[in-house]
This record gives sequence, structure tokens and C-alpha cells, in this order.
Amino acid sequence: MKILLLNPNTSEVLTTQLTEVAARYAAAGTEIIPATGAYGVPYIANRAEAVIGASAALDILAQQHEQVDGAILAAFGDPGLGAARELFDIPIVGLAEAGMLTACMLGKKFAIVTFSTALGAWYQECVEWNQLQDRCCAIRMLDQPFKSIGGVREEKEDLLAELALAAVQEDGADVIVLAGAPLSGLADRIRHRVPVPMIDCCAAAIKQIEGLVSLNLKAPETGTYRRPGAKDTRGLSAALAARIEHRS
Repeated sequence: MKILLLNPNTSEVLTTQLTEVAARYAAAGTEIIPATGAYGVPYIANRAEAVIGASAALDILAQQHEQVDGAILAAFGDPGLGAARELFDIPIVGLAEAGMLTACMLGKKFAIVTFSTALGAWYQECVEWNQLQDRCCAIRMLDQPFKSIGGVREEKEDLLAELALAAVQEDGADVIVLAGAPLSGLADRIRHRVPVPMIDCCAAAIKQIEGLVSLNLKAPETGTYRRPGAKDTRGLSAALAARIEHRS
């Protein structure tokens, strides 16, 4: 089984971090194929950056979808997930979707814990896109700068553990979702400090995509995720233009 681990931002250090976590949780025989956005920002924190990241993700999928069995859109907020499912026939899961839906299997209410207040509005809209407003009891965010995106999980480990504990004690969270690709791998480090299940979204995503690929489901021929009809394009990458124009 070949799984594309698609980081839609430009941070190679995050791609490496995500790949390490995915490989740790992947089943024997699963090959992780990492890819990083060719353009955009080091980490996605708002709506505008998410649109750019979604475009970068579609470009990568257009280039690689025929060589893999499934893909993970490895940014919390899942930029371009719906569009990717429209265009490509392989199963695709997002970090946010995987983390939140896994949390719903473990408790009635979950809380999102993340590393920056800049992410709040976009993450709230992601909850709403997944129609999980009634299941998400809080979004807890750190309100302070950090030194580097690749080191935020180590730098802010203690504060993030405190936020998670507060979400349990004050918000009634049954499950904690650690949100943001930079926090991949953190759950294993702090789970002993929090008395409820803690979801690593990258770990959840790799297990979910393995399951979907194993089910060998057909691509939809009707419904909202059927492939759109062919359309002329201008200025797109060769691979993405070929996919939209039905030349691939």
C-alpha cells in the first residue's frame, strides 16, 4: 500500500516530522511517500493561506495520484479536501477530519488544543465544515510567540499539556484533539499528564487511510463528489490541467 503524505505548506521540517509519525503508526507493508508544497507559506494559519495551500495540494495530487493508493492532506483545517475528492479517484483524508472523527468515536465532546490564536477562526470553520459544532466543546489556543514552527511542540510542550488539562477540567472535554501539523508526535509525549484520550491527527489519518484503501471502494459516479465534467483551463500546471480537462 502506497500512501501520499501531502504537506500543503512549504516547510520541509514539518514534512519530515509528519512522515516520522506516520511511519511509526503505519502497518507493515505501508509505504509513506512524502511531498511538500512547492509554493505558499511555511505554515497555514488563515483562510487566504489555506486557499494557497489547497492549490499547492491539488498540483501535487495531479502529479502523483496515479502512483499511490491513497493520500493524506497533512494540514489541520484540511485545505482543499473537498476539491481533492472531486478531482481524484483515490481515497483522501485530512488531518482535521481524521482527528475529529476519531475523537467522536471515543467521547461525546472533544476539545481542540493548538499553538496559536491566529488559527482559531479557520479551525472553527473547519469544525463547522465537518458539521461537528455540537461535538466540539472548545478550541484552546496559546497566546504567545514561538521561536520556530519546527520546534513549537518541544518549546510549548508544558503549556500545551496545561491547555489540554484545562479543556478537560473546565470545558468538559472527553477527548483532546492536538491540532496542527507542528504538533504531530506530541500526544505520545504528554498523554500521561491528561486523564482523557488524546488524538494525534497524523496517527489517526494514517490508520483511517489504510482502512479506506483496504475497503477497495469505487469512486463515485454520482453525488456531490463525482468528478466534474471536462473544462478548458489556462495557466495551470500541466498535470492539473490534464486532470481538469479529462486528459488523465
